[in-house]
Amino acid sequence: MKIAQFRTRNLDGLRLGLKRGETIVDVTDVARDMQAVIGGGSVILRALADFSAKAAYAIDAVEFLPAVYPTKIVAIGRNYFDHAAEGGSEAPPAPLIFMKLPNSLTAHNAPIMLPEISEQVDFEAELAVVIGRRAKRVAEADALEYVFGYTMIHDVSARDLQFADGQWIRGKGLDTFAPLGPFITTKDEIADPQALKIEGILNGEVMQSSNTSKMIFKIPYLIHYITQGITLEPGDVIATGTPEGVGIFRKPPILLKAGDVFDVVIEGLGTLRNPVAKEA
Repeated sequence: MKIAQFRTRNLDGLRLGLKRGETIVDVTDVARDMQAVIGGGSVILRALADFSAKAAYAIDAVEFLPAVYPTKIVAIGRNYFDHAAEGGSEAPPAPLIFMKLPNSLTAHNAPIMLPEISEQVDFEAELAVVIGRRAKRVAEADALEYVFGYTMIHDVSARDLQFADGQWIRGKGLDTFAPLGPFITTKDEIADPQALKIEGILNGEVMQSSNTSKMIFKIPYLIHYITQGITLEPGDVIATGTPEGVGIFRKPPILLKAGDVFDVVIEGLGTLRNPVAKEA
């Protein structure tokens, strides 16, 4: 199933929605938010599947919120061979880990704000893994048992800050630099997360087109590697890296500007769309 967090003009606060066809069924009576769904496991998922709709909304009539509010977003750099190569780098010998900060989180249809302090804001379409239960020192063979589901994340990057700083936290962690959603698709609907077409589309033009099979480090290994020293909590997100085609390495570079619209499209998961605006 596909689950979202949203709000409407007529109802206060966060609502929980289940995608049925082209509508969102309000299931807040079953679970108050995404964390409650994840924490409730199979019992809550069965209740959601059996719930009779009391209210339903057209998808374009709701305001989406971030698909989940994680305690942390663990991101992986240079995790596609072709992306490493386009930047003139060798494939890393181990996963390159950095963090996306909580303030960077934003939602489907919400604007990505171009900050005054950067002139090189770039796009990165990525598959996001949502953790389903507390994970510490997980064996690679068992890793997918700890996954709740999958969604889209846009790892927006201020390249001038990233390259000048020599580490990636500031360049990747600015406000609105982590759109996430709109739906989390539960893992039972995705037969193989390493066989999904992934695209990044700028103003209708495909800039990134690849497949998650081309990841250097696959999802089970990432979960294993991260949890040897970092405990992942339910609802935490792993951003698994972006494929080739980012803007900064094009000749000439193609970078985000006010008025642009960027889509992350992943097979079986849907589309995450964000307009781009100048920070006021």
